[in-house]
This record gives sequence, C-alpha cells and structure tokens, in this order.
Amino acid sequence: MTSTSDLEQLAELELQDDEDEDEDGGQRSVPLRSTPDSSHPFYDVARHGIIQVSGDDRYGRKLITFSSCCLPPSHQLDHRRLLEYLKFTLDQYVEMDYILVYFHSGLRSSNKPSLAWLREAYGEFDRKYKKNLKSLYVVHPTSFIRIVWNLFKPLISKKFGKKLTYVNYLTELGEHLNYEQLVVPPDVLRHDEKLRAAQKGGPAPSVKTPPPRPPLPTQQFGVSLQYIREKNREAPIPPVLQQTVSYLREKGLRTEGIFRRSARVQLIKDVQRLYNLGKPVNFDDYGDVHVPAVILKTFLRELPEPLLTFRLYSQVQDLLSVESSLRVSRCKHMMEELPEHNFIIAKFLLSFLHLVSQHSLVNRMSPSNLACVFGVNLVRSQRGSVSLAELNPIHLFTEILVEHFHTVFGSRCTPAQGTP
Repeated sequence: MTSTSDLEQLAELELQDDEDEDEDGGQRSVPLRSTPDSSHPFYDVARHGIIQVSGDDRYGRKLITFSSCCLPPSHQLDHRRLLEYLKFTLDQYVEMDYILVYFHSGLRSSNKPSLAWLREAYGEFDRKYKKNLKSLYVVHPTSFIRIVWNLFKPLISKKFGKKLTYVNYLTELGEHLNYEQLVVPPDVLRHDEKLRAAQKGGPAPSVKTPPPRPPLPTQQFGVSLQYIREKNREAPIPPVLQQTVSYLREKGLRTEGIFRRSARVQLIKDVQRLYNLGKPVNFDDYGDVHVPAVILKTFLRELPEPLLTFRLYSQVQDLLSVESSLRVSRCKHMMEELPEHNFIIAKFLLSFLHLVSQHSLVNRMSPSNLACVFGVNLVRSQRGSVSLAELNPIHLFTEILVEHFHTVFGSRCTPAQGTP
C-alpha cells in the first residue's frame, strides 16, 4: 500500500517530468487584458490574472477559471493571500450555481503551492462553497493531477468527486460549456495546439462545423430582436420575455434565490425547442419556478447582439471613472442612446427586475445580487469573453439600472408596450 509521503514524492517527480517535456522554458503567461485597479483589496494577487470570472455558461451558471500558467514563482506570491482572494471571489457567486474550470498547464515546481496548502484550501472550502458548485473541469490533466487526486481522495466526499471531469483538449471543453466566454490564457492555447499536434498520426482533424441553417419563422432563441419582432406581428416585447416575466411576476417574486439557481439541462433544452417550434409553453407543467427564470436568462444570453448593444460596452467600462454623484445621470444618458426597440425591451425588463428587488427581504435578490446575475447577459463586448476586472463596471452599471429604475427610464417617451 502506497503511503501518503510516497504519493507526495511521486507527485513531485511527475511534475518534474512534465517540465522536462515542456519546451517553453517555464515562462509565465502575462495577465490577460484588463488589470484591476490598484485600490483592489487583493491587488497584489489579482494583478496576475490567475482567477477570472468569465460570464455564464449556456444554462446561467457562472464560469470561474483558475490558470496555473499565471502563477508567479512561489517566492513572489503569498499563497495564503491567494487562498483569501479565491474565497473573496467565490463569495460573490457561491449563492448561485457556478462552474470551476482549472487550466493545469503551466504548473511547475517553481510556482506550485505546497500540498499542505492544497489540504488547507480544501478544508476551508466548506459546504457553502461546495453545494452550488455544479462541475469542476480540469483541463490538460497530467499524471501529477491524478496522483494528487488519489492523495486527497480520503478527504473528498463521493458527491463532490462526481463533479470532477477531466478534459484533455479545449475542443472537449466546448462540448460542456460556452467556450467562447472563457478567458483562456495564450499559454494554454499554445499548449493545447502542441498536444493535438503530438497525437498519434499527426494533428487531429479539425471538427467540421455544418453550415448554419436559416432560422425557423418561429425561432425565438439565438436570433436577433429585429427578427423576432418581424415574425411576431411587430410585437414590441419578445414572446419569451413577455411570458417568463408574466409568470415570474405572479409566482416567483417571493422565491428565495430566484435567478440564482439552474434547472435540469435537458428540461431547458426541451422548453427552448418548444418555443423555437412555435408551440405553447405552460410553465405550470414543470413544477419549478426556476425553469422560467433560467429560460429568461438563456434568451438574453443567446441574443446575437446583447440587449444593450455592443456599442454601449466601452461606455459601461468607463463608468468607474465617473464621479459617484453623476453615475445615475450617466446611465440615464446611455439608456437614452439605445435604439428605440432596445430601449422599450430594456425598460420592460428592468421594471420587472426593480420589482424583484423590492421583495429582497424575502427573495434575497437585492439590486447588487441581480446585477451579478444579469450584468453579462445585458451587455458584453464583441469578443465574447469578459475578464474579472471588466465585471466590476458591468455589475455597477446593472445595479444602477435596477435600483434607480424610475430615474434612469423615467423621461423618454415610448410607444405602448407590454406590462411586466
């Protein structure tokens, strides 16, 4: 029987073998795009870009990534601070369903946390952190990872163990979640290319994507707001939005954690299919108020251009530089610049979210919590992925829209529209 100390030594040897096989010389990946403001409480750790929050997956679950290649040498990083920063980040999202993606490539003897640190980290992540973790994807696993997993197996519950999925290539990751939203370090992309090229018989053939089919006349998901309006007798509010909001307004306002929970993936696909085929959807049939909540978020997330348009993104990112007393008026001005149809839908939706926030003592969905859920579903950049540093202004912007709804949307005249 292999002892714990033997496994630890074996893990270290495997990691050294991984380094010998790597031709990149151990150069650390530079932080991606946006870096946090120097006033960030964990700036010393956050500036490395090790942890990123990359929006939502296809079913409304937050995507959080940990990239080993961004870890600096151990003598340059306080690993206790790293653990505190990880908890600080997760604390913003653990009340909702979320997914962790761990990019293993780039972990070396020089930058790896100790196994004692890993034990401490697992011990500190109590049920609060584990219960809403839906999946843990380990990308580019090596023998080192499998040995460490065996080392920790006595500490890990069977239920938690079932959440682990090994992913050998990035293309496989795309089968599980919305890959386009992930912030993937360049070093990870290069490592993936090298692994695929080293496959027996040369590079793996690229997956052929069939040409896109024209949407159905009744299509509701993944098509533009203009297309939906044209196919629905110029109705100003898309049917999915009208029906989910109406149902939730009647039966979901007092549900604790509404919009924070996911629903069964197959169930969501079935409801989407019904909508896309133009068939009636009765949410009472599903017996779960979280189904229409997830459908609402999915509809917004799958719009080819976000509800608040790509053009608004840079203005949202500049919001932190605006004086606090002027931010509400700046958001009002930004909303008034929207195309009329987008403004009508945004006003309809934000009116409802404001109503949800007024029941926050019961449903626990304050303007801040709603902003965490809806921010990246309302505004995003054309490149798709959103870094952790970019999320702060998005959340602030969305929180202002919800909390100050009557001020932000109060004066612009709009044609007759649906009532949330």
